[in-house]
Amino acid sequence: MDQLKGKTAIVTGASRGIGAATARELAGLGVNVVLVARSEGEIAVIADEIVKAGGDAVAVTADVARYEDVQAAVGTAVERLGGLDILVNNAGLIEPINHLVESDPDAWNLVVDVNLKGVYHGLRAALPVMVGQGAGVVVNISSGAATSAMEGWSHYCATKAAVLSLTRCADKEVGHKGVRIVGLSPGTVATHMQVAIRASGINPVSQLDPSVHIPPEWVARAIAWLASDAAADIRGEDFVLREEANRRRVGLPV
Repeated sequence: MDQLKGKTAIVTGASRGIGAATARELAGLGVNVVLVARSEGEIAVIADEIVKAGGDAVAVTADVARYEDVQAAVGTAVERLGGLDILVNNAGLIEPINHLVESDPDAWNLVVDVNLKGVYHGLRAALPVMVGQGAGVVVNISSGAATSAMEGWSHYCATKAAVLSLTRCADKEVGHKGVRIVGLSPGTVATHMQVAIRASGINPVSQLDPSVHIPPEWVARAIAWLASDAAADIRGEDFVLREEANRRRVGLPV
């Protein structure tokens, strides 16, 4: 994936888990990275690590639920790193996990603000830049929850289903303008989110043995691959990493 060298990417939710692994993976491939998260200290440490390793990275403290924050992150990418070629809409929440009749409306709405509106904000801020330059890739982190109903996950399932629809709509609108929009459904990943899911004790996913979860580094490799020309045929849908054929395409163990 030498073709990614010199490109610029924004990764949201970059303070830990999939986001942090993706920032490191892309930087290792020569991509200039803007790390976006609410946790200023954590993304600053990762950005500093990338710079010390010879890469170019900028940490931008932002809340994806606020459009002006995301717009500012895109502005930083363009002004400090020369453009925007890749957007990874990764920031997401699943807590609190509980049944609808016990759910807190404010907490439920916050998940919508981050998981759904955050992706919209990323698309709205980034697409004018990408369309203007006639090229770009957006990877929206999706989930099997986008097409499956899971007990206790009404907020997560609903928002991931909406993100899949956004992926489809956005690709129809800008696909013919050189910009590719794709979703990535990684399966269960060994991140803090799985800790929260297991602690909830609700639905079969909480009962999974931790050993079955894939490492976030695998997801990061898949994201980098999706951003490359090797995945040019994948657009407007979720790329499901649980499928063996897809793992082989990425070069991951099956």
